[in-house]
Amino acid sequence: MPLDLTLPTPLAYFAALVQQDDGLPLLEAAASLAQDDTPDLDVQQVLEQVDQLADRLNQRISPSADPVERLRAVNQFFFADLGFAGNVNDYYNARNSYLDGVLHTRRGIPISLAVLWLELGQSAGLKVDGVGFPGHFLVQAKIEDGRVVIDPFTGQSLGRPELHERLEQFQLDRELAQSDATLAQFLQPTPPRQILARMLRNLQDIHRTRRDWPRLVRVQDRLVTLLPEAWAEYRDRGLALAQLGDIERARADLSVYLREAAEATDRDAMAERLSALGGSAD
Repeated sequence: MPLDLTLPTPLAYFAALVQQDDGLPLLEAAASLAQDDTPDLDVQQVLEQVDQLADRLNQRISPSADPVERLRAVNQFFFADLGFAGNVNDYYNARNSYLDGVLHTRRGIPISLAVLWLELGQSAGLKVDGVGFPGHFLVQAKIEDGRVVIDPFTGQSLGRPELHERLEQFQLDRELAQSDATLAQFLQPTPPRQILARMLRNLQDIHRTRRDWPRLVRVQDRLVTLLPEAWAEYRDRGLALAQLGDIERARADLSVYLREAAEATDRDAMAERLSALGGSAD
């Protein structure tokens, strides 16, 4: 029987990576997002670049180094020596979400920088997590009985006062925002699947704002693959497909949304949209 040497499509490759939560390879899946714009991107080459950085970092760390020393080494290497930082001049460029581009320019947005920092921190023997903080993705390292929270956009370590201040921007109730219990809730580790979803939703916002429907559909394809029961993603893909004139697929997605999202507040509006496309909510 002849071997099938056909390369998987970018979406099929992504689907294979995110099939299960256990062992989900965050770095590889995140790097693969760039294949939507560069289908022939060699993701393994991106992973090798990160491995080379990790090797350089670990040559600087003594085997006897404690967690505090390891954390200092990671931050010195990542932010100071390599110069990774937030792209303040072109924040809403989609390339800021693509790890190959971030590795090349050393500029990104908080979550793409976080994915790279997490990989280096883990390679250095630290217990690290991503933190889906409101508005701005953070990273943290477990140090002895506590933790150090870092803003990957600036490299700044954030103490309780700074974190509470950031929470106040998103909490109407100031007393609630100042609560340590509330802060602890927002500092819970974010699983890899949710990190990828947040990366994709950043791209979703960019493409929707620019009315770039082909790119938006590709992002929605990934979101539906990643979160198969997130029914709003079917709705959003259906609306983007309608903009492209792919009426059959648009009707299928809007029908799924109306069937599954029974409590949605926009059901009537989506039913009207489906009817305008020649479909029925029945």
